[in-house]
Amino acid sequence: VIKPRYAIRMGDMERYESRYLPAQDFGVLILTTTRGVVSHNQAKELGVGGKLLAYVY
Repeated sequence: VIKPRYAIRMGDMERYESRYLPAQDFGVLILTTTRGVVSHNQAKELGVGGKLLAYVY
């Protein structure tokens, strides 16, 4: 769990991926959005940002 929960804009998603995930296409950022709790890949498809809850790899 990430504290504080960083607000991530759609355009900043790549920066947070490189910061928290060990390699490209390895691991998942979990965000809470207006569309519910989603992975960073789903958030990209939906075109929404959100708050970073956790990351797993």
